[in-house]
Amino acid sequence: MTESVVHGSRRRIRPTRVAAGFAAAALCAGTVAPAVAAGGRSGEKPTIVLVHGAFADGSSWNGVIERLERQGYKVMAPANPLRGLYSDSAYIASVLKSIKGPIVLAGHSYGGAVISTAAAGNPQVKSLVYISALMPDVGESGMSLATRFPSALGTATQAVPYQAGGGVSGTDLYLKRDKVHPVFAACLPASQANLLADTQRPVATTAFSETAKVAAWKTIPSWALVARQDATIDPAQERFEARRAHSHTVEIDSCHVSLVAQPGAVADLIVQAATANATTAAATTGSDRPALANTGSAWRTAVVTGFAGVSVLTGFAVALLGRRLRRRTH
Repeated sequence: MTESVVHGSRRRIRPTRVAAGFAAAALCAGTVAPAVAAGGRSGEKPTIVLVHGAFADGSSWNGVIERLERQGYKVMAPANPLRGLYSDSAYIASVLKSIKGPIVLAGHSYGGAVISTAAAGNPQVKSLVYISALMPDVGESGMSLATRFPSALGTATQAVPYQAGGGVSGTDLYLKRDKVHPVFAACLPASQANLLADTQRPVATTAFSETAKVAAWKTIPSWALVARQDATIDPAQERFEARRAHSHTVEIDSCHVSLVAQPGAVADLIVQAATANATTAAATTGSDRPALANTGSAWRTAVVTGFAGVSVLTGFAVALLGRRLRRRTH
């Protein structure tokens, strides 16, 4: 039993009544705490899947992979077939289905269009990261976006017909060797750019002509890197896409191949996406989705709101207890 002095009289107060007021406060705290916890991370690091773009292969991510693995992330950089948006995204989607646990999916250049389709409907994909990338909306293609935002790439490629098994044929695009350095990789030494020209993988024209049927960035939180000196994709296009998707956006001084020239900056952005508070990064369906807030600010807001709720309910419990005591003493 607990004793208290009220209006000069010593009265006995049952501990169960004292506990009742604080139990109510604790109940409020209990309802707030899970909300904060749900917005945090479970401790399981996501698998980071990196999708390269046209004229490249998975080795273009090497510097980024080294940095991510040093931080304890499991990383995959599957080969993007570069045969067409529909078939490429179907292939990458099948790779994603083989992975257990959460996924952060990043795409460079044309790889951005691929991940926007491949991630649709996959609840394991928690974040999308676009590195100087295409981010088409439904009904758009790489070609239609390039028409709105023309770049030097338009005159930097050459078309080469190809034949495949089963009578399949099409047209591949290659970068002209003398255009690789000024258009694709101006921020690299000429010798390194020439090596990229020699080892480039061609991309079928259908990769750019096929229109997107879905846009996963409408429902999955996204991060975007804009390369200010990009001559392959107009930086104005990259900014437009990022604003439309309400992406967390950073800009750096780099050419199109920032993942090769500045792998540290690219890895940092991917880690931001991998460690973002889920409450802050939560996306809602629809084009009117509000811009995502700062992760730290959102966490602090949730905690402050939680304490405010506990304080209000605690005050209510104390006031109620006081009224009961006054009634007993009169």
